[in-house]
Order: sequence, then structure tokens, then C-alpha cells
Amino acid sequence: MRTNWLGGVTYRLFWILLPCLVLGLVFGQVAWALVVGLSAYLAWNLRQMLRFHHWLIHRPNEAPPETKGVWGDIFDSIYHMQRRDKRMRERLQMVIDRIQASTAALSDAVVMIDRNGQLEWWNHAAERMLGLRSPDDSGQYVTNLIRDPRFVEFFEQNHYQDALDIPSPIDVSAWLQYTITHYGDGDRLMVVRDVTRLHNLEQMRKDFVANVSHELRTPLTVVVGYLETLQDSDEPLNPRWKRALHQMQQQAARMQSLLNDLLMLARLETADQVIEEKPVDIGLMLQGIRKDAQALSAERGHLITLEVASNTRLKGSEVELRSAFSNLVFNAVKYTPDQGEIHIRWWQDDMGAHLSVSDNGAGIAPQHIHRLTERFYRVDSSRSTHTGGTGLGLAIVKHVLLRHQGKLDIISTPGHGSTFTCHFPTTRLD
Repeated sequence: MRTNWLGGVTYRLFWILLPCLVLGLVFGQVAWALVVGLSAYLAWNLRQMLRFHHWLIHRPNEAPPETKGVWGDIFDSIYHMQRRDKRMRERLQMVIDRIQASTAALSDAVVMIDRNGQLEWWNHAAERMLGLRSPDDSGQYVTNLIRDPRFVEFFEQNHYQDALDIPSPIDVSAWLQYTITHYGDGDRLMVVRDVTRLHNLEQMRKDFVANVSHELRTPLTVVVGYLETLQDSDEPLNPRWKRALHQMQQQAARMQSLLNDLLMLARLETADQVIEEKPVDIGLMLQGIRKDAQALSAERGHLITLEVASNTRLKGSEVELRSAFSNLVFNAVKYTPDQGEIHIRWWQDDMGAHLSVSDNGAGIAPQHIHRLTERFYRVDSSRSTHTGGTGLGLAIVKHVLLRHQGKLDIISTPGHGSTFTCHFPTTRLD
């Protein structure tokens, strides 16, 4: 390209200066003839530069002016680049139009948010579900328009592993699910889905379980009372009835335990926040739980050890925390073979406070771990029936931790035992 440019300039100068040189020799003014020729050439280049400047300033979207020589090559190159750029912009605009048309047809709200938390673009569903107004809300901070404290906390945490379900900002009877994904250079894509029907169904299920559990409690108490009366009676019983009454009492006690767990779970699901928070001495609580676990173990001979590496108190509900921790410890007793080892540990570090319950039992296969906190989920139904578990213990643990901003980690290896660890943030420490 550089050779062509130099060749073109040299060729044009040669044919401009050659006539000037001939005229200079004829009239005896060679120097002035060359000056006039070079001046004419410079004037022509200056004119082409002015034309180029005028085109850039006033008509950049039109085709560049036509000329010859080097400037003609420059203008032609710019013209071809301009056409390629135009075709590329048309293709990109077509893609953008298709994306916007497809997202506008979605029933879910789609909102694009820049790295500073300001609204860039949204579809029609976002206007209907979130009350956004175009173009007035463009550039507004999303937390200024969706002011629910739960959404503000969710948005500002800057990592979005789980979705957030909260009432709609424009209709308290509707429930929306927010999911946020990072893309580009710190930008975020927020998708909002209407989950009112699912929320109502879930609430109906919770109410049904709570109501049925409450209604069954009274008749079951009556049955248990009569069974105890019959067994404690001074009148001799037919030997065939003794075994039947004993089994009936065992099953009634199991039903009472199940109802108590269902009522506890329903109460945990009903309220979002912990009631009557106060500093709880976890070390003292764990000592009591350890004694209860030793009584539960009885002749099975488990070695249950307790390590309290921190005397930090935890802010929360003592009743709920005791229920969660005892469920973990009692599960370890139930599912650890006789003479097995169970270790309870409470400690604190820069991340917060932690409680772990480890055992050397049979362990749990990896495909079951993510479902252990589901209600009534059984890894081995025959083993659970034998131990008398309700299948609700870990579900209760999960909900107690959620109400205390904690989380549960489960590490288990088949044949080598399991470790259940509760993590609490530093904001919960007293």
C-alpha cells in the first residue's frame, strides 16, 4: 500500500513538473516555473483536504466526494469501509431488534441493569409487574424503584445463588420471584416471574398440614391416655392384649412425635423473623443436649464427646436453636452403629460461629445429600422405621437456620461417617 501511494505521488509530480521544467527552459525561468508547478500541486492537495474535512463535518453519512489520484484512492477506501460498516450495523440492529422483540413477548419481566445499579432497558412485562415507566425511569437506581428491604439486601449482596420471593411492589396480593445474573463488565440481568399461584398453593399446603396436625393432637392424646390407663390398671389383662397394647402405645408415641414435629415446622414456616431474640449460651445448651444424647444412647454405648472452643453467645431463639441442635445430635445417635463415636464441636472464626456434629456411622451416598432437608425424605425407609424417626428433623434444622441467617453444610462418605455443620454470620454473635 505504501509503495502504491509513493508511486502515485511520484507519477503525478513527474507529469506536473515536466511541463513546468520545459516552459522554464523556454523562457529562461526554470526556478519560478518549478515553484509555480509545486504551488499548484499543493493547492490541489489543500483543496482535497478541505473537501474531505467538509465531508467529515457536514455529510459523514453520505458517500465521500469523487476525485482522482491518491485522494481518489483514499475516498474510495473510506467509501468501501463505510458500506461495510453500514452492513454490519444493519445486521447488528437486526439482531438487537429480534432480541428486543422476543423479550417483549415474554410473560416474565426482563430488566437490564448497569454496573452502578441503574436501569438501562426493560420489556413490557416489567412495566406491568414492577410499575416501571419508559422512558422516565431510565437511568434510575433499581433500589429507588423497588424499595422492599429484602430486595435491597438481596440486590446489594452481589452474589445471587438463590432466587428471592417477595410481594409485588404494586400489588401486595401478588408474589414475584427475582433472579439476577451477572454479565458483561459488571452488568446484571434481572428476570422477574409471577409465582402467586405457587405461593398460594404452598400456603394452602402449610395451612392444611398445620390445621390437620392441630386437630389430630387432641384425639391422639385421648387415645394415649386410655392406653396408659389400660396398661397401668390393677385388673389382670389377657396375655394376648399385652403385646397389642404395647405396640399401640409405641405407635401412638411415634404419632405424637410426628405431630409435634409437624407443628414445630408449621410454626417455623409461618413467621419470617425469629421471635424474642436474646443471647443464648450455646456451650451450656450443648452440655444439656450431650446428656440427653447419652441417655438416648443408653446400652448402645456411643462415645459422645463435646468440644466448646468459644464461649460466644448466639443471638436468637433458644427453643428453636435447641430443637435444631438436638435434632442433629439425636440423628447421629440413631444412625450410628453401637459403640460408635460422635463428636460435637462449637467454635468461632472470622466468618462467624459454627457447630459441627460428626459421627463414624454408615455415611450417606452423594445422590441423597441435596435432598436430606426435604420433608419426609428417607435415605433408607426401613432403617428410618427401625429408628423411629419422623423424617422432619433436618427440615426443622433447615428452617431454624434460615430464620437465624445461617446455613447447613453436609459432608458424608459412605462407610466413613458424616459431618453436619451449621454456620452463623458474625452479625448473630453477641
